[in-house]
Amino acid sequence: MSAISRDEVAHLARLARLAVTEDELDRFAGQLDSILQHVARIGEVAADDIPPTSHSVPLVNVMRADVPEPSLAREDVLAGAPDSAEDRFRVPRILDEE
Repeated sequence: MSAISRDEVAHLARLARLAVTEDELDRFAGQLDSILQHVARIGEVAADDIPPTSHSVPLVNVMRADVPEPSLAREDVLAGAPDSAEDRFRVPRILDEE
């Protein structure tokens, strides 16, 4: 028995705003059916002793401590800017709003 019908594929295509031909509907129905069967087969694996995971290895954030450090002087930073005004970078206006 097919897990997804041709009509369901057409409905999904409409929802995704995809223009598909009649031939593509048949091909996609077969491909999606195969994918759904494989997912169902994976779901049948007896894995009650295996905890659910999102990654195969534990993830750990590697972050340095947030320690304030001296930075460049404002004058040095603005010296490399193409244009500055009032101790700030001056950039071209991209919006017409005031």
